[in-house]
Amino acid sequence: GSHDSFSYWVDEKSPVGPDQATAIKRLARISLVKKIMKKWSVTQNLTFKEQLEGGIRYFDLRVSSKPGEIGQEIYFIHGLFGIKVWEGLKEINTFLEQHPKEVVFLDFNHFYAMDDSHHFFLINRIRSVFGSKLCSVECVEYVTLQYMWEKKHQVLIFYHYPIYKEYSFLWPGNKMPAPWANTTNVHKLLQFLETTLEERSRYGTFHVSQAILTPRVKTIARHLIRGLKNTLVHRNLPMILNWVKAQKPGVMGVNIITSDFVELVDFAATVIALNDLLLEEDESAT
Repeated sequence: GSHDSFSYWVDEKSPVGPDQATAIKRLARISLVKKIMKKWSVTQNLTFKEQLEGGIRYFDLRVSSKPGEIGQEIYFIHGLFGIKVWEGLKEINTFLEQHPKEVVFLDFNHFYAMDDSHHFFLINRIRSVFGSKLCSVECVEYVTLQYMWEKKHQVLIFYHYPIYKEYSFLWPGNKMPAPWANTTNVHKLLQFLETTLEERSRYGTFHVSQAILTPRVKTIARHLIRGLKNTLVHRNLPMILNWVKAQKPGVMGVNIITSDFVELVDFAATVIALNDLLLEEDESAT
């Protein structure tokens, strides 16, 4: 999976998003501030299509209306506004049309400046683009690839807002817990990932290990121009990747792992390769 999956492009010319504090919105009237914000808002370099082609199958999505804009259009957001959600969904659907055995997880986990009418608008967009590809809520343990192929389903939507109850194809957010370490220290991050794996629910939910470091205000202040990638990601990704390589998948291990700038190392290939350990277990059992 990728963290803040859509943030490969954010609009410096747009207003600062409603996910930001009032003080940041005031500062952002200075044009240079938005340029700096962009360096810290972008967490991926690859488009949806490129991420899919690289092996990413879980997408972390934060969305917002644009306050003051007429209509109910919804955009991706991370500090600054990204592309329209509709455009991103169509890009994902094009890939799925071309690869009918591939399955994606779309995790809508943060909503900003949205009332129920915005949610209805977004949900109708989701339904119109994916249609019969949408997998209805089911016991997690039943949802194997074989099950998805038989039903011709390719998309699981996780929707962290109470309105999910009105739609059979919206999975509740609590089926996709993603504990967040909120640290700049890679050793604390790895310890947190270990601890949350030990605590994860054995049955009934998926699980996201967020292998990401989060800048604090003082981190940004000290390294304004360098940005997230050059300050935190480049230096620590090799150690994070080593942790990934040491994991085992399955009920007692990792499930979904997300990272920033997934193309900087062989992240997706490394995570996918962990599945071979399950195959080895099956072979030794038979």
